[in-house]
This record gives sequence, C-alpha cells and structure tokens, in this order.
Amino acid sequence: MKLPAVQWLADPTRFAVLNRGGARIALAILGLFLLLSLTALVTVGPPPVSGDPAKRADDQSDVVLYESIVAGVAHGGGYYAVTADALRAGNYPLRPFVTFRLPGLAMVQAHLPRLAILALLYALVASVFAVWGMKLRAGMTRWPPVAIGLTLLAGGLMAFVQSDLWAFHEIWAGLLIALALGIRRKGRWIEAVAIGLLAMLIRETAALFAIVMLATAWFEGQKREAIGWGIALACLAVALGLHAHAVGQVTNAADPASPGWAGLHGYGFFAKAMVLSTALQLFPMALGVLLFTLALFGWAAWKDQAAGRVFLTLAGYGLALALFARPDTFYWALMVAPLSLIGLAFVPDALRDLVRQALDRRRITVTKVVR
Repeated sequence: MKLPAVQWLADPTRFAVLNRGGARIALAILGLFLLLSLTALVTVGPPPVSGDPAKRADDQSDVVLYESIVAGVAHGGGYYAVTADALRAGNYPLRPFVTFRLPGLAMVQAHLPRLAILALLYALVASVFAVWGMKLRAGMTRWPPVAIGLTLLAGGLMAFVQSDLWAFHEIWAGLLIALALGIRRKGRWIEAVAIGLLAMLIRETAALFAIVMLATAWFEGQKREAIGWGIALACLAVALGLHAHAVGQVTNAADPASPGWAGLHGYGFFAKAMVLSTALQLFPMALGVLLFTLALFGWAAWKDQAAGRVFLTLAGYGLALALFARPDTFYWALMVAPLSLIGLAFVPDALRDLVRQALDRRRITVTKVVR
C-alpha cells in the first residue's frame, strides 16, 4: 500500500512502524477506551470549574477558603493557625495533615498586591504558550496546524486565566508542570527539575509528575536527570515532614478526618474530570469525553520525547483519578489540563498511520533460486 504523505506532523507517528497485528490491537484498545469514556454519562461528578462567584455553592467553597487563608495571613495571622480556623469554620476535615495545603503559595500571595499576583499568573500562562508554540512549530510541517495546536492549548487553559481562581493551588501547579514538560530537553533538565520542585511545593500531588519524570529518565538512560528528580522528591519529603509537624501543633484528635481517597470511579470519571476542567465542558458530555480520549490517543502517537512524557503524565494522573479521587476532588485534573487537548492536533496523522498499518496486506514472497 502506498504511504500517504505526512500532513501535519513533520515525521510519521509512532504507529507508522506497527505491523498489521499490532495496529489492529491498537485500534481495538482505542475503541475500548472510547467506549469506556462514555461511562462518564452515568458517573457522579461536580459542576464545571468556574471562577464566577454566582456559581459558587456557598461562601465556604474551596476557592473562597483559600482566599480567606491568604487574607488572614496578610493581616498578620500565622499560616497554620489561620488555616485551621478556616477549615473548622467551613466544616472541612483537618486530618490527616495533607488536608492543609503547603504554606508557600499563600505566604507569597499574602505579601503581594492582587495586581502583582495576576501579573505573575498571566506571565506564567504566556510562558507556557511561548514554550509550547516553539515545540509545536518544530514538530509540525507548517503554521496552520501549529495555530490549531495553540488553539487547543488555549482550550486547556480556560480555567487558568480566570482571575477569580488565583488562590487555587492546582492552577499554579498545573501551569508549572506544563512549563517543565515544555522546557525539558535531553541533556538540559535542571530547569525542568527546579520548576517541578516548585510545583510540588505548591501542591504536593505534583509529586506524581516528578515520579513519572524520574522513571522515564531512568528508562531512557538519563541517569543524572533521574537523580535530579530523586533529589527534588527528597526535598519535598523534607518539606512534608516539617509541614506535618506544624499541622500537628494546631490540630487534635477531635478534629474531623478526611473520608479517604478510594473513589474507584474508573476511566469515565477521569475523562469527565478532564472535560469539566477544560473548554470541552462547552460540548455535550458524550462528545467531550470522546474528544478527550482522542486527545490522549494523539499524545500517544506523536513521536517526540516530550510527547511521551506528556502522555505518561496524563496516564499517571488518570490512574490516580480513576482509582482514588472522590467527586469533590475532581480538580486534580487541573494538574494536567493545560496540555491535555493539544493531542487532538496529532489525531489525523495518528489515525491515518494506524488505519494504514491495520489494512496493510503486503506479503513477502520467497522465491527459490535454482542454479
């Protein structure tokens, strides 16, 4: 079968080298996950992410909680005492210690004017756009598909440019993860590790991203980089130890405990959380989860080292959401939402390569030569 020319990506996708059997298995897996995504229609879930005060359930929503903590610290209160009081006032759990966010973000925001905080937020958004714009331009054949990719990036960043979400930790950590994935290069990883550590010190669940980066670096033979990610995780462990001690000083056995993290809602919940965290929430849920699954498929297809790490990061958080997240912790999806939709830009090439390989009927004929 004659190979069609690559249309959007500069190189063939990972699926271009599959044999017919492997391609058919890959198509079957894609079909299975498309079907699984539709279980989102019967999965419980919260309303879409919104910074609109009119859409907040009450004055004790998570966003308002974090805003009140920043305000309390700005007025001279100690972070842990202020946070404990705010959690009790809102009937939030205070145990285990991870119900308290790490103090770094609130401490910085408490000492900056609102305008400066928003300027930093939008500068971070612009940095993600710039870094991934250059990466897409290097991996695609011309500007129109790059523009489509950047439009999809904007769709993933919909919640991240809402000014009312400035106090939400996942907003900052998710942007830092996207930036770290974009600037990391083979042989140039120190900046990515530093940004990843900053993300972890804002939201400790960014440790999952660091673990993915450590594992892939080690598998790729980048031992120094793997050690760098290990050091970053060790720094987080020290910070969490100090954090746990400080939380213990302001809590007691009578304080309510978290109900735990054992949601077991499956892939459909992950897909639904991603829809609710991106511009896909503008579509009917059935279409949104199908499009997200195709975006995940596109990331798996792009033959680029950064794409592989993005896919594994998405898969890691997807596993965490499917197994452990509760309906009210769907916002874990914000940790990977910024880059999630870009994968749709790789789908045309990916499907073409996969279908072509699945339909390949070439045969090898062995001819005996008699002399």
